[in-house]
Amino acid sequence: MARLKDKAISLLGSATIDMKTAATTTIFTTDVGKVTRITHVVVRDATASLAGGTSYSITNFRATFSLANLITSGTGYLVIQATDLTQYTETAAATAIQLTVTTGSTLAANATLDCFGYTT
Repeated sequence: MARLKDKAISLLGSATIDMKTAATTTIFTTDVGKVTRITHVVVRDATASLAGGTSYSITNFRATFSLANLITSGTGYLVIQATDLTQYTETAAATAIQLTVTTGSTLAANATLDCFGYTT
């Protein structure tokens, strides 16, 4: 039987990530024999304001976006969408989809990232 993530846009993976410290953290790893296409990422449940966080990127999806508008801790969330008419690259088998923090939030904060898309 086919898995939901092979047939529909679904939650591929989640990770709670340090949003201040410059680092790279895995959200989801593409299964062997599959490719992944990301449709959107939800950033939620920040433990503090992400003001000052102006440079983040996600593997094969979005490069250099800001999360500085996520200022309500605990209940606020942002949806990072694909940009219209922008070509993205499929994420190959056994490749990690990661968030890279370049310029993180001013305050120490963690947030949960939910990665949505599908595999084939």
